[in-house]
Parts: sequence; C-alpha cells; structure tokens
Amino acid sequence: MNPSPTALITGASVGIGYELTKLFARDHYNLVLVARSEDKLMQLAAELEKAYKIRATVVAVDLSQSDGPGKVFAATQKAGIDIDVLVNNAGFGQFGFYVETDPQQELGQLQLNITSLTHLTKLYLPSMVQRRKGRILNVASTAAFQPGPLMAVYYATKAYVLSFSSALSNELKGTGVTATCLCPGPTTTEFHKRAAMDASKIMRAPFMDAKSVTEIGYRAMLKGKPVAIAGAMNWLVAQSTRLAPRSWTAAIARKIQEQRR
Repeated sequence: MNPSPTALITGASVGIGYELTKLFARDHYNLVLVARSEDKLMQLAAELEKAYKIRATVVAVDLSQSDGPGKVFAATQKAGIDIDVLVNNAGFGQFGFYVETDPQQELGQLQLNITSLTHLTKLYLPSMVQRRKGRILNVASTAAFQPGPLMAVYYATKAYVLSFSSALSNELKGTGVTATCLCPGPTTTEFHKRAAMDASKIMRAPFMDAKSVTEIGYRAMLKGKPVAIAGAMNWLVAQSTRLAPRSWTAAIARKIQEQRR
C-alpha cells in the first residue's frame, strides 16, 4: 500500500491557505502547515487530523525573514517527510504611494512574495523531479497582469510569481512534475485588512469567497494547468490588459484603487 502523499502549504492559517488545507486533507493528503502563528497552526492541525484522519505537521516560521525557507526545509528533513505538493501561498501587500510607504514592509514583501517562494521551490523541486512525481501551486493574483499604482511593489511581486511559474511549467514538461499559478481577483480574506486598504475604491468591487477561489486553483493544479484565473470576470479583465498600453492599464488600476472621497 502506497503511503499518503504530503502537501506543504505556506500561509496555511487563514484565507486561501486555510481553505486549501481542507481540500488536501479531504483527499487524504498529509500536511505540513507553515505560518507565523504556532497557536493557530496547532489548533488547525488538531481539527484536520480529527476530521480527516490525516497527519498534520506544524512549522511555525516567518517567511518574510531570509532564514525562513531554510528552517522549513530543515524541519521536514529532520522529520523525514517527502513533499509531494508545494503550495507557495503566503504573501501580503501594502497600500499607499511608494514614496510614502514603509520600506521595511516592502522589503518583507519582496522576501515573502518572491524570495521565499523561489527558495522553497529550489529546495523541494529537485527531489520531486528525481521521483518523477510532484506538483507546485504558486498563488499570484490578477495584479500580476498590469502595473499597480498605490500598490506598486505588491503588483510587481505578483508579476514575478506569474512569470516564474509559467517558465517553470514549461521547463518541467516530461518530468512528471507540474507547476500551476493561481491568480485570484478580489477575495474575501484578511489580505485587505493587513494591506490597510479600507479606504480604497477596490473595496467596493465584487469579491469572490476564498473557498470558491481555492477550488478553482486546486482543480487546475490537479490537471497540471500552467495558469488558473479565478472567475470569469477576472479572466476577462486579465485578458484585456494584454491589448491595452501599459500606461492605460496603470491609470485604470490607479483609478480603481484610489481612496474613496
């Protein structure tokens, strides 16, 4: 009898990451749950183990710090856990004019949204390719498709995630490993609260619920699709940005995100 596969999920305690834990557990994956809050992760692990009869391992690490990915890898190595699915979900944004925003927050964004995602992929992908079996799911955003005034760094980080994931998907053809990039639009999570976006016009936009977004990304990952855009309207918006000059898409993004008056 083959052992149950294991999925490692970053940002597992809330939002899309939390919903993903339930989908994987439902399908009998053991889990490695990664986030900053050990208390939340321990509670989640206990709930998932009881409900789905799986094994959930907690790794409480801050991936906005440069040593975070190494700590995660060391924990799974020490526990003898092979990772079959890597979900790079953790990320955050910051609202405001770049000239005024907190530089430490932006450096943390770059570390979490780009560097840790890339580093974790580098650490876990080689063994997947060696076993000729594995999946990577990177969570980007529809922000990846255009510049984003008032969230300049966040939009740029998600453009990186989309580009990196698409290239990786191509490179992995024939290896037995797939890479999928999930691009949600506005979603009901704690993201907007942390980004201090309460006054932004985008908060008036229709939001998808995290469960629906997660199911779209999960199905796309199982099929090995390179990119999954959550929602028909978000798909149309993402496609339209390819036809318009970038100065136009930047102006539109700013208009959508400006503070309400």
